[in-house]
Amino acid sequence: MDMTVNTTAGSLRETQRRWAAKPLHERLRVLRAARHSLAARAGELADSISPELARSRTDTLLAEVLPLLEGCKFLEREAYKVLKPRRLGLRGRPMWLRGVWAEVHREPFGHVLVIGPSNFPLLLAGAQVLQALACGNCVTWKPGRGGGKVAELMETILRDAGLPRGLLLVTDESVEAGKQAVLDGADKVVFTGSPMGGRAVLRELAETVTPAVMELSGTDAVVVLPSADLRRVAKAVAFGLRLNGSAVCMSPRRLFANGATLAALRPILQAELARIPPVALNENVAKQLSDMLVAATSGGAELLGEFEPEKQFPLLVDRADGSMAITRTEMFAPVLTLIETPSMLHIPELLAESPFGLSVSIFGNEFEARAMAASLRAGTVLINDLIVPTVDPRAAFGGRGASGYGVTRGAEGLLEMTALKMVLVRRGRSTRYLDPTTEADAAIFEKAILAMHGRTWRQRLANATCLLKAAMKI
Repeated sequence: MDMTVNTTAGSLRETQRRWAAKPLHERLRVLRAARHSLAARAGELADSISPELARSRTDTLLAEVLPLLEGCKFLEREAYKVLKPRRLGLRGRPMWLRGVWAEVHREPFGHVLVIGPSNFPLLLAGAQVLQALACGNCVTWKPGRGGGKVAELMETILRDAGLPRGLLLVTDESVEAGKQAVLDGADKVVFTGSPMGGRAVLRELAETVTPAVMELSGTDAVVVLPSADLRRVAKAVAFGLRLNGSAVCMSPRRLFANGATLAALRPILQAELARIPPVALNENVAKQLSDMLVAATSGGAELLGEFEPEKQFPLLVDRADGSMAITRTEMFAPVLTLIETPSMLHIPELLAESPFGLSVSIFGNEFEARAMAASLRAGTVLINDLIVPTVDPRAAFGGRGASGYGVTRGAEGLLEMTALKMVLVRRGRSTRYLDPTTEADAAIFEKAILAMHGRTWRQRLANATCLLKAAMKI
């Protein structure tokens, strides 16, 4: 559907208000019907995704369609529990707020703008659209390059399932359409894409203080402990470099290990990578990669493989270090840097040399990996695996640092599509707390503060006793 649909801001808001006013189970009924239709047309969805992506139809079904359906089922099962109003009990309520009851409510923002990526045009943006709709929002979906056809098909399926017309609008794929959608205004923006694109969107949103979720890319790391199963490591890394032609925000870009582990891993890894077919790099990525490879080799790195942008096989950059641009720059190309660390104790420091913090995969003894994970700055830490577990619909996903902020998917991602509203109710007739204070009251409040927050129990008891005696005299 083109954004030129004659939908005024007023009618859009009214449509959204009517949708939000529906009971949650009615909104979820629409999503359930859509899920069944999406499943029935799974092959059509896969065929609607850009053929330029370096993956098979089977990979698309497994990497996009199936996880999207699981995410929708998660909403049907869990949305009520996540979104229902929550009353704060008596525990922890300050004694001087006796008679006040607190409730946490989640409300739809209103209009959510979803700006999708080109590499996974159905799963990433589609999951965000479904979450926004479940919460009662209306949505504008700006698909990434090559994602317009599948976005329009999903919009049609949702409308046929009972979604009110005009509640989901799909723009064209152009950059100009994205810019216009931002300028037209939204109550919240969810952006998935490059850091450069994210910063451009944020500059526009700063003018209106519009909240956003930024799901950006990274230079994701693999940490190989001495206890790791090296064949498992090699197979996982090969999968990460092969998936979608390595055009994945979590594709491995840096591998850290000590000298002995790297020496044992190199031949196993090279044998696995030799099985991966080549991909064609676009002109901008090829130029960027060429410049960084020249700089890396000038700085002492060694290329294990050939740079052939028209048919690029996986390329290893050995003896790299964190000062090189190739270890600090996000890009969609099947390239992995190998970085030797003198000790596993240096890993947090070495990882922090990159401004990105999306995901880290640690291979080795689980106890050791968990201990290391606690010290790493990353949105997701995977232990003895890479990428695959993140499609769990229960798992929220987001980055740190230059990889963005906010999360999508899971219960936390669902809450991102809502605004918090606190409802505080005063019960009882007393209004004494509204009376003006006097200088004489200061001594009483000082004792009250010490009775509640004194260092020792004796101090608290003594001041509470004084307060009680004072109250008895009144």
